[in-house]
Amino acid sequence: MSLLELTSVEAGYGASQVLFGVDLFIDEGEVVTLLGRNGMGKSTTVKAISGLLRPRRGSVRFNGCEVAGMAPERISRNGIGLVPEGRRIFSNLTVYENLVAFARRGQWTLQRIYKLFPVLERRKDNMGFQLSGGEQQMLAISRALLTNARLLLIDEATEGLAPLIRQEIWRCLHEVKKEGQSILVIDKYVQNLIDLADRHYFIENGRIGWTGSSAQLSEHPEIWERYLGV
Repeated sequence: MSLLELTSVEAGYGASQVLFGVDLFIDEGEVVTLLGRNGMGKSTTVKAISGLLRPRRGSVRFNGCEVAGMAPERISRNGIGLVPEGRRIFSNLTVYENLVAFARRGQWTLQRIYKLFPVLERRKDNMGFQLSGGEQQMLAISRALLTNARLLLIDEATEGLAPLIRQEIWRCLHEVKKEGQSILVIDKYVQNLIDLADRHYFIENGRIGWTGSSAQLSEHPEIWERYLGV
């Protein structure tokens, strides 16, 4: 049984349908990507999983239980952590307060987070709005890890970050993977994702167009051109 399984998921906004029968699964301990050009349905898929958007049809099963239509806070308690697009940290709270606001007991502790992202310990008394974009992304990832979720959803992992900061994020995600953390990650830097992830899904116009392993994707760069235009 997969940790997460989407079957024939359809979703949209008002009269506009975005997802047309999305099938996707993630096994325990896997890192899986969802790739595609802007507007193809990546963030809508994440919202359907996390409860921010109720699917119109189809099934979203997590750890064997149907979660489609559940409230986001209930899905979070069931073990899905979200790093949303745009980070959405609490700008009027300190770094420390952001980290402990939703923390739950488990393998990820504040001390382990500070070891993973030392800059957050140095900045623990700074307000959220005083952080750089890269530091805010580190904080958003750390906040989700401290919920000790079984599955982490990271929407636009390195969007808008400087190259050196992107590399730091990739390094830390590799460390998180070593801990057996299951992750669904959205980003556009395919080579970094090939190095990080086990499997990949490409979405186009709300449908999964291709799925395969990192080895398969590495051997077929024409797939990148078709679905990403790179």
